[in-house]
Amino acid sequence: MLAHEIDYKIYGDDMQFVEIELDPNETVIAEAGGMMMMDSAIRMETIFGDANHGGGGFMDKLFSAGKRVLTGESLFMTTFTNAGYGKQKVAFASPYPGKIIPMNLLELGGKLICQKDAFLCAAKGVSIGIDFRRKLSVGFFGGEGFILQKLEGDGLAFIHAGGTIIKKDLMPGQTLKVDTGCLVAMTRDVHYDIEFVGGVKNTLFGGEGLFFATLTGPGSVWIQSLPFSRLASKVFAAAGVAGRGRKDEGSILGNIGNLFDGDGF
Repeated sequence: MLAHEIDYKIYGDDMQFVEIELDPNETVIAEAGGMMMMDSAIRMETIFGDANHGGGGFMDKLFSAGKRVLTGESLFMTTFTNAGYGKQKVAFASPYPGKIIPMNLLELGGKLICQKDAFLCAAKGVSIGIDFRRKLSVGFFGGEGFILQKLEGDGLAFIHAGGTIIKKDLMPGQTLKVDTGCLVAMTRDVHYDIEFVGGVKNTLFGGEGLFFATLTGPGSVWIQSLPFSRLASKVFAAAGVAGRGRKDEGSILGNIGNLFDGDGF
Protein backbone atom coordinates (compact mmCIF):
# COMPACT_ATOMS: atom_id res chain seq x y z
CA MET A 1 0.00 0.00 0.00
CA LEU A 2 1.35 3.42 -0.96
CA ALA A 3 1.27 5.73 2.04
CA HIS A 4 -0.52 9.06 1.91
CA GLU A 5 1.76 12.05 1.36
CA ILE A 6 1.32 14.35 4.33
CA ASP A 7 2.86 17.68 5.32
CA TYR A 8 3.86 18.49 8.87
CA LYS A 9 5.40 20.99 11.26
CA ILE A 10 6.85 20.29 14.70
CA TYR A 11 6.34 22.90 17.44
CA GLY A 12 8.03 23.35 20.80
CA ASP A 13 11.31 22.35 22.34
CA ASP A 14 11.00 19.98 25.31
CA MET A 15 7.25 19.32 25.17
CA GLN A 16 6.68 19.05 21.47
CA PHE A 17 3.67 18.42 19.28
CA VAL A 18 3.45 17.75 15.56
CA GLU A 19 0.84 19.45 13.39
CA ILE A 20 -0.07 17.47 10.28
CA GLU A 21 -1.72 19.08 7.26
CA LEU A 22 -4.02 16.82 5.26
CA ASP A 23 -5.35 17.29 1.75
CA PRO A 24 -8.94 16.15 1.10
CA ASN A 25 -9.34 12.40 1.75
CA GLU A 26 -5.85 12.06 3.22
CA THR A 27 -5.57 10.14 6.49
CA VAL A 28 -3.16 9.89 9.39
CA ILE A 29 -3.22 7.04 11.93
CA ALA A 30 -2.30 7.31 15.60
CA GLU A 31 -2.40 5.53 18.92
CA ALA A 32 -5.64 6.03 20.81
CA GLY A 33 -5.46 9.13 23.01
CA GLY A 34 -2.61 10.87 21.19
CA MET A 35 -4.63 13.63 19.49
CA MET A 36 -4.16 17.19 20.76
CA MET A 37 -6.43 19.25 18.50
CA MET A 38 -7.98 19.13 15.03
CA ASP A 39 -9.89 21.26 12.53
CA SER A 40 -13.64 20.89 12.20
CA ALA A 41 -13.58 18.96 8.92
CA ILE A 42 -11.35 16.19 10.29
CA ARG A 43 -13.30 12.94 10.72
CA MET A 44 -12.06 10.72 13.54
CA GLU A 45 -12.70 6.98 13.58
CA THR A 46 -11.59 4.32 16.05
CA ILE A 47 -10.39 1.08 14.43
CA PHE A 48 -10.05 -2.32 16.08
CA GLY A 49 -6.58 -3.65 15.26
CA ASP A 50 -4.59 -2.47 12.24
CA ALA A 51 -5.95 0.78 10.82
CA ASN A 52 -4.66 -0.19 7.35
CA HIS A 53 -6.79 -3.35 7.19
CA GLY A 54 -10.13 -2.22 8.47
CA GLY A 55 -12.01 -4.16 5.79
CA GLY A 56 -10.75 -7.60 6.85
CA GLY A 57 -12.69 -10.31 8.61
CA PHE A 58 -13.18 -10.52 12.34
CA MET A 59 -10.38 -13.05 12.84
CA ASP A 60 -7.95 -10.88 10.88
CA LYS A 61 -8.87 -7.90 13.05
CA LEU A 62 -8.58 -9.99 16.21
CA PHE A 63 -5.13 -11.27 15.22
CA SER A 64 -4.00 -7.73 14.38
CA ALA A 65 -5.28 -6.41 17.71
CA GLY A 66 -3.61 -9.29 19.55
CA LYS A 67 -0.25 -8.40 18.04
CA ARG A 68 -0.67 -4.83 19.30
CA VAL A 69 -1.40 -6.07 22.82
CA LEU A 70 1.91 -7.98 22.77
CA THR A 71 3.73 -4.67 22.31
CA GLY A 72 1.87 -3.13 25.25
CA GLU A 73 -0.36 -0.91 23.11
CA SER A 74 -4.13 -0.53 23.03
CA LEU A 75 -6.41 -2.85 21.07
CA PHE A 76 -7.55 0.17 19.10
CA MET A 77 -6.03 2.73 16.76
CA THR A 78 -7.54 5.98 15.56
CA THR A 79 -7.68 7.39 12.04
CA PHE A 80 -8.05 11.08 11.22
CA THR A 81 -9.29 11.85 7.70
CA ASN A 82 -9.81 15.17 5.98
CA ALA A 83 -13.48 14.96 5.01
CA GLY A 84 -13.61 18.58 3.79
CA TYR A 85 -12.69 20.34 0.56
CA GLY A 86 -9.63 22.35 1.59
CA LYS A 87 -6.55 21.58 3.65
CA GLN A 88 -7.22 20.62 7.26
CA LYS A 89 -4.88 20.14 10.23
CA VAL A 90 -4.64 17.73 13.14
CA ALA A 91 -2.02 17.81 15.91
CA PHE A 92 -0.54 15.09 18.12
CA ALA A 93 1.39 15.73 21.34
CA SER A 94 4.31 13.90 22.89
CA PRO A 95 3.18 12.23 26.15
CA TYR A 96 6.27 13.23 28.17
CA PRO A 97 9.23 15.64 27.87
CA GLY A 98 11.44 14.89 24.90
CA LYS A 99 11.49 15.10 21.13
CA ILE A 100 9.33 14.03 18.20
CA ILE A 101 11.36 12.51 15.39
CA PRO A 102 10.02 12.38 11.80
CA MET A 103 11.02 9.19 9.99
CA ASN A 104 10.74 8.88 6.22
CA LEU A 105 10.50 5.11 5.82
CA LEU A 106 11.17 5.34 2.08
CA GLU A 107 14.63 6.71 2.91
CA LEU A 108 15.20 4.09 5.63
CA GLY A 109 14.73 1.01 3.48
CA GLY A 110 11.02 0.65 4.19
CA LYS A 111 11.37 -0.60 7.77
CA LEU A 112 12.19 0.83 11.20
CA ILE A 113 12.48 -1.08 14.48
CA CYS A 114 11.57 0.92 17.59
CA GLN A 115 10.74 0.55 21.26
CA LYS A 116 7.17 -0.49 21.95
CA ASP A 117 6.01 2.91 23.26
CA ALA A 118 7.86 5.10 20.76
CA PHE A 119 5.25 5.30 17.98
CA LEU A 120 3.13 8.47 17.90
CA CYS A 121 1.45 8.70 14.48
CA ALA A 122 2.01 8.00 10.78
CA ALA A 123 0.57 8.50 7.34
CA LYS A 124 -2.04 5.94 6.37
CA GLY A 125 -0.30 3.11 4.57
CA VAL A 126 2.41 2.69 7.18
CA SER A 127 1.98 -0.67 8.89
CA ILE A 128 2.60 -0.98 12.65
CA GLY A 129 3.53 -4.51 13.66
CA ILE A 130 5.80 -6.48 15.99
CA ASP A 131 9.40 -7.53 15.56
CA PHE A 132 10.42 -10.71 17.37
CA ARG A 133 13.92 -10.92 18.81
CA ARG A 134 14.79 -14.60 18.49
CA LYS A 135 17.48 -14.90 21.20
CA LEU A 136 16.17 -15.63 24.67
CA SER A 137 18.76 -13.31 26.21
CA VAL A 138 17.18 -10.40 24.37
CA GLY A 139 13.76 -11.52 25.52
CA PHE A 140 14.60 -11.85 29.20
CA PHE A 141 16.97 -8.90 29.60
CA GLY A 142 16.16 -6.49 26.78
CA GLY A 143 14.86 -3.81 29.10
CA GLU A 144 11.77 -3.02 27.04
CA GLY A 145 10.98 -6.67 26.38
CA PHE A 146 11.28 -9.47 23.88
CA ILE A 147 9.05 -7.80 21.32
CA LEU A 148 9.79 -4.50 19.62
CA GLN A 149 7.60 -2.55 17.22
CA LYS A 150 8.27 -2.41 13.51
CA LEU A 151 7.05 0.31 11.18
CA GLU A 152 6.90 -0.68 7.52
CA GLY A 153 5.95 1.23 4.40
CA ASP A 154 7.06 4.14 2.26
CA GLY A 155 5.55 7.09 4.13
CA LEU A 156 6.19 9.36 7.08
CA ALA A 157 6.04 8.08 10.64
CA PHE A 158 6.61 10.01 13.85
CA ILE A 159 8.16 8.56 16.98
CA HIS A 160 8.82 10.27 20.31
CA ALA A 161 11.58 9.81 22.87
CA GLY A 162 12.67 11.33 26.18
CA GLY A 163 15.28 13.97 26.83
CA THR A 164 17.87 14.69 24.14
CA ILE A 165 18.02 12.48 21.04
CA ILE A 166 21.18 11.55 19.17
CA LYS A 167 21.51 9.61 15.93
CA LYS A 168 24.49 7.29 15.45
CA ASP A 169 25.44 5.94 12.02
CA LEU A 170 27.27 2.63 12.41
CA MET A 171 29.73 1.26 9.85
CA PRO A 172 29.69 -2.48 9.00
CA GLY A 173 30.98 -4.35 12.04
CA GLN A 174 31.02 -1.26 14.28
CA THR A 175 29.44 -1.92 17.68
CA LEU A 176 27.83 0.49 20.11
CA LYS A 177 26.89 -0.45 23.69
CA VAL A 178 23.76 1.28 24.98
CA ASP A 179 21.68 1.15 28.13
CA THR A 180 18.73 -1.02 27.16
CA GLY A 181 16.18 1.66 28.05
CA CYS A 182 17.98 4.37 26.05
CA LEU A 183 17.55 2.66 22.68
CA VAL A 184 14.74 4.34 20.72
CA ALA A 185 14.94 3.00 17.18
CA MET A 186 17.20 1.34 14.63
CA THR A 187 17.19 0.59 10.93
CA ARG A 188 16.49 -2.89 9.64
CA ASP A 189 20.09 -4.07 9.14
CA VAL A 190 21.35 -3.26 12.65
CA HIS A 191 22.05 -6.41 14.69
CA TYR A 192 20.67 -6.14 18.25
CA ASP A 193 21.81 -8.30 21.15
CA ILE A 194 22.20 -8.22 24.94
CA GLU A 195 25.53 -8.36 26.79
CA PHE A 196 26.09 -8.93 30.51
CA VAL A 197 27.99 -6.10 32.21
CA GLY A 198 30.24 -8.53 34.12
CA GLY A 199 32.21 -8.17 37.31
CA VAL A 200 30.90 -8.37 40.87
CA LYS A 201 31.57 -4.70 41.67
CA ASN A 202 29.97 -3.55 38.41
CA THR A 203 26.95 -5.73 39.08
CA LEU A 204 26.43 -4.72 42.73
CA PHE A 205 27.65 -1.14 42.84
CA GLY A 206 27.84 0.14 39.28
CA GLY A 207 24.53 1.96 39.43
CA GLU A 208 23.68 0.90 35.89
CA GLY A 209 21.62 -2.00 34.61
CA LEU A 210 23.03 -5.52 34.55
CA PHE A 211 22.93 -5.66 30.77
CA PHE A 212 23.88 -3.57 27.76
CA ALA A 213 22.24 -3.52 24.37
CA THR A 214 24.94 -4.16 21.79
CA LEU A 215 24.14 -2.67 18.39
CA THR A 216 26.27 -3.71 15.42
CA GLY A 217 26.23 -1.97 12.05
CA PRO A 218 25.68 -1.28 9.30
CA GLY A 219 22.79 1.05 9.94
CA SER A 220 21.53 3.94 12.04
CA VAL A 221 20.37 3.98 15.65
CA TRP A 222 18.59 6.67 17.69
CA ILE A 223 19.40 7.03 21.39
CA GLN A 224 17.44 8.93 24.08
CA SER A 225 19.02 10.50 27.16
CA LEU A 226 15.95 10.12 29.40
CA PRO A 227 13.92 6.89 29.10
CA PHE A 228 10.42 7.25 30.48
CA SER A 229 11.01 4.39 32.92
CA ARG A 230 13.95 6.29 34.44
CA LEU A 231 11.91 9.49 34.66
CA ALA A 232 8.99 7.65 36.27
CA SER A 233 11.21 5.98 38.89
CA LYS A 234 12.60 9.36 39.95
CA VAL A 235 9.10 10.85 40.17
CA PHE A 236 7.82 7.93 42.25
CA ALA A 237 10.85 8.10 44.53
CA ALA A 238 10.36 11.83 45.08
CA ALA A 239 6.63 11.34 45.66
CA GLY A 240 7.38 8.71 48.28
CA VAL A 241 9.70 11.05 50.12
CA ALA A 242 7.18 13.90 49.98
CA GLY A 243 4.47 11.63 51.30
CA ARG A 244 6.38 10.90 54.50
CA GLY A 245 6.25 14.45 55.81
CA ARG A 246 7.75 17.87 55.41
CA LYS A 247 10.91 17.14 57.46
CA ASP A 248 12.32 14.74 54.83
CA GLU A 249 13.13 17.58 52.46
CA GLY A 250 15.39 20.46 53.41
CA SER A 251 15.88 19.28 57.00
CA ILE A 252 19.16 18.34 58.64
CA LEU A 253 17.32 15.69 60.63
CA GLY A 254 15.78 14.06 57.56
CA ASN A 255 13.83 10.91 58.48
CA ILE A 256 14.80 11.27 62.15
CA GLY A 257 12.66 14.40 62.31
CA ASN A 258 9.56 12.28 61.77
CA LEU A 259 10.18 10.50 65.04
CA PHE A 260 9.47 13.72 66.90
CA ASP A 261 6.39 14.35 64.79
CA GLY A 262 4.79 11.02 65.54
CA ASP A 263 5.23 9.75 61.98
CA GLY A 264 7.96 7.26 62.70
CA PHE A 265 5.83 4.85 64.73
